[in-house]
Amino acid sequence: MSAITPACTVARYLAVRLAELGITHLFGVPGNHLGPFLTTLRAEGDIEWVGTPTEGGAGQAADAYARIHGVGAAAVTYSVGAFNLLGACGGAYVEQVPLIAVNACPPYEQWQNFRAVGLLTSHMSPRAESNLDVYRQVTVDAQVISHPGLAPAQIDSALTACVSERRPVYLEVMEDLWDEPCPEPKEPIVRRERPFSERNQTMLDQAVHAILTLIEEHPGPDGRPRPIVWAGEEIDRYRLGGELVDLVEATGVPFCTTVGAKAVVDEDLSQFHGVYNGKASHPDVYAIFKDWATCRIGLGAWSTSKNLGGEQSVGTDWVMAAHGGVSVGTSYFPDVQLAQLLPAVQDALVKAYGSEGLSADYYAESYSYQGVRDDRPAGLAQYRASLSVSGARSRDAERLTYDGVFDRVNHFLGQEATDDWTVVSDAAFSLIGSMNLSLPAGGFLSQISWLSIGWSVGAATGAALAPEREGARPMVFVGDGAFQETCQEISTHTRLGLRSVVFVLDNGSFYGIEQMLVHPAYYAGQDPAEPDFYNVLHPWHHDRLAAVFAGEDTPASGLSVASPTELDDLLARLGDARDPVNAGPLLVRVRLHRQDYPRAMAYKVPKTS
Repeated sequence: MSAITPACTVARYLAVRLAELGITHLFGVPGNHLGPFLTTLRAEGDIEWVGTPTEGGAGQAADAYARIHGVGAAAVTYSVGAFNLLGACGGAYVEQVPLIAVNACPPYEQWQNFRAVGLLTSHMSPRAESNLDVYRQVTVDAQVISHPGLAPAQIDSALTACVSERRPVYLEVMEDLWDEPCPEPKEPIVRRERPFSERNQTMLDQAVHAILTLIEEHPGPDGRPRPIVWAGEEIDRYRLGGELVDLVEATGVPFCTTVGAKAVVDEDLSQFHGVYNGKASHPDVYAIFKDWATCRIGLGAWSTSKNLGGEQSVGTDWVMAAHGGVSVGTSYFPDVQLAQLLPAVQDALVKAYGSEGLSADYYAESYSYQGVRDDRPAGLAQYRASLSVSGARSRDAERLTYDGVFDRVNHFLGQEATDDWTVVSDAAFSLIGSMNLSLPAGGFLSQISWLSIGWSVGAATGAALAPEREGARPMVFVGDGAFQETCQEISTHTRLGLRSVVFVLDNGSFYGIEQMLVHPAYYAGQDPAEPDFYNVLHPWHHDRLAAVFAGEDTPASGLSVASPTELDDLLARLGDARDPVNAGPLLVRVRLHRQDYPRAMAYKVPKTS
């Protein structure tokens, strides 16, 4: 039986366990119920408290931190805070992000008073399990801690589930328990992986055989195999980037990634052929992935509407290995884990085709085989070069466009940047535009299923504080409507001295993506002549918010750009460490024409006669 010593309390137990998981920052909004825990957290000294203006922003920061670091945490106060955090927790659940939600609730005594005489105090609900019930929908484990002797087991159970299932968990702790004594932590929290049995080996062998058969049954016109790998989100979530690199380098097989797995490995690898996103892909990538390759091997890729961009299903010439199983054509192999599948596929392909036997430049092959065309790149190098323009090109253009912005930023990141950057992209046009930036491993974050607008602004805080990206500056792309949801998180950037650059893509103050989804004819100059009334936003001078958040010792800058020349000049300033715009957060209002849209969305716009 564990001894209870005055040195250990419930608050200290949780603080120690979070530190053991490697968490260095806890995000949240305080309240009286949370105060005793935060006092203990500071006394322990291992984890820094990061107060944010909103609980949603805390959840977004913890989400991004967890995507990079492997686990993150946010802490709030009962009901009013917890319900505001719920949206971020829901996104983490859908996108398989290990997030620990700590909810400090009214003390045990007050719940007893409520049961006896019906007295409700601050933040309480007549339904005592209201917070617990909603969090059960978006977590893999949810605990209410009301007994100090049981607290260690409940905390350990939840944290083990978080790191094992790679999804959020919920800990609701009554205020008067924080300072109650409990047993010291014993064995460390460790991830519990599914066992690999003889039965699993048989299923794995069958799946690999089916994948090879699919490749052999879909040769190109010259009789050679022509597969392409589609690397997805679970490569990132399961930390399998090294195994993916081993596979493509050993076999030579060309690969694309999903939007959600963009930059899961370095995008300068010779086998990398771009980001495939259905009809929203770059036209050259679409042609290679769907028309030139004869079969597609999804490894950890999710079939989401964003990843499939305008398409509703995959075909019988696809492999989809995700969610603990493998679909090969119309066959399914359950309980095949990705960590075992990647090396097994690598060994099988090398055995069948030799070392680097599948090496190919599909752009060059397609160009050679289908004949010379001006609009087809002559090779992979030419495709990559087409994604960016030099800073001097088109300086005389009157206005910026979505594509012009990202072309210039791509050139800056590849040729001119002196700092390391983490691109954090919001939903909608921002994500569509940024998916073709050429980035190093770990240099890109986005939501690709939950798609909560404004996520990027809060997420940039967590991205900047994750130890693995320490020193990398966040570069945020967010629409003007999305920015209005979470603009106050710029306050956190300023307070912490983050040298973030937030590009607010202002297309004339309306929800561009919603207009595209409902009435795309607007972008073709057809009816409706104006955006639908419900998509129209109140116009903001976004850049002027920097003056609101700046302090005497916490600089923040804001400016507006509307032409290619102005953007080129700004990007040049980002490379000068002495320039004041690099002293703290920089808020950039990018003014775009109302009917402009990324070229990747052209498939949705009706053709004019």
